[in-house]
Amino acid sequence: MKRNLADRLLGAIDEKKNPSVVGLDPRIGMIPEHIKEDAVERAEDPFEAVRYSFVDFNKALIDSIEDIVPAVKPQMAFYEQYGHHGVRAYHEIVDHAKKRGLIVIGDVKRNDIGSTAEAYAAGHLGKVELADGHHEPAFDTDMITVNAYLGTDGIEPFLKTCKDHGKGIFILDKTSNPSSGELQDRTIEGDGRVYELMAELIDGWGRELTGERGYSSVGAVVGATYPEEARKLRNMMKKAVFLTPGYGAQGGTADDIIPCFNRDGYGGIVNSSRGINFAYMREPYSEDYGPEEFAEASRRAAKDMKDDILSSLEKGGKIPEGW
Repeated sequence: MKRNLADRLLGAIDEKKNPSVVGLDPRIGMIPEHIKEDAVERAEDPFEAVRYSFVDFNKALIDSIEDIVPAVKPQMAFYEQYGHHGVRAYHEIVDHAKKRGLIVIGDVKRNDIGSTAEAYAAGHLGKVELADGHHEPAFDTDMITVNAYLGTDGIEPFLKTCKDHGKGIFILDKTSNPSSGELQDRTIEGDGRVYELMAELIDGWGRELTGERGYSSVGAVVGATYPEEARKLRNMMKKAVFLTPGYGAQGGTADDIIPCFNRDGYGGIVNSSRGINFAYMREPYSEDYGPEEFAEASRRAAKDMKDDILSSLEKGGKIPEGW
């Protein structure tokens, strides 16, 4: 059995002294023109040009931030909307990030039961059977996001694959979107909330995957936009790492993420996508960087995000010992 993923993730966070992750969410209309023009010249068709654009853009971005952040999080939807060319781009970007030593979180939000869940788990986290009978990794991401709406039947195949291959999952709990409360905030028996019931399940599912550092490879998605709910959930899931979207573009602040962390300064990893990917298009970075320097702008934005988060964690008394 491979090393526990939570131990690997916390080790990467310690190495960079930075609990942040950059989402890799390419939008073809926001990629600099010089990248797209070069891609069009090389490609045989417009879909292949998108693939080249995505790969070239994200490789440059990854190379610019690899020494700053411990992890990246490509969102599959931005790639698979372009069919097999987009999926190939996703695969190439995952491979490049892993070669750069980064933890890769595939934001795929998969779920099903039985053999279908097993197939999702094998394809994204484990190994798949090939025509000659042997098994190899397909996407080989380190972690993925999972929707647990189908209950335990839909989670157990992912847990087994995580245990066998040293991988991890983040299960949706209290998400950052405005309408999340339509279901997640509903009152259930005993005056609890649906997101609290999900927290109890996540805590139970993760117990057998707890690493040497006391954290589980089964984490939770908890949005920065709901700090009061995050505080409750932190008390309910002390061993879970929280993947926290909503910082930056969605309105969440560094102070809002403080409740997502335990008193030891661990337990959270904060995501920003658009704010880093396309920093060259927004102030203050657009004042100093043009489209040709998009990677430099992203690097500066990633540093600023790190400083912002650490400043708030220090204010909240949650800086890890030794940092």
